[in-house]
Amino acid sequence: MSSEIFLNGITLEQLVEALVPKLNLQPAGQSQLPNDLLTPEEVCKLLSCKRTSLWKHTKSGKLKSYGLGNRVYYKRDEVLFAVKPINH
Repeated sequence: MSSEIFLNGITLEQLVEALVPKLNLQPAGQSQLPNDLLTPEEVCKLLSCKRTSLWKHTKSGKLKSYGLGNRVYYKRDEVLFAVKPINH
């Protein structure tokens, strides 16, 4: 059995439209919702920090975490709001 796929009579746009839901991707130009929940790993990637720093900021009250079962989540808009510019 061959592992090749032949596409006839389909445009590139139709192919992308068919693949986006299957791959859980967002189409270009569509931003993420401001209130979506992030895992600690996603927050660390967003803020470019380590897990221990995230834990420290959560314990000090700078970031608020939410639990669902035994999992911890952070709201995207609250994380971005907690980042404050430093004026020199």
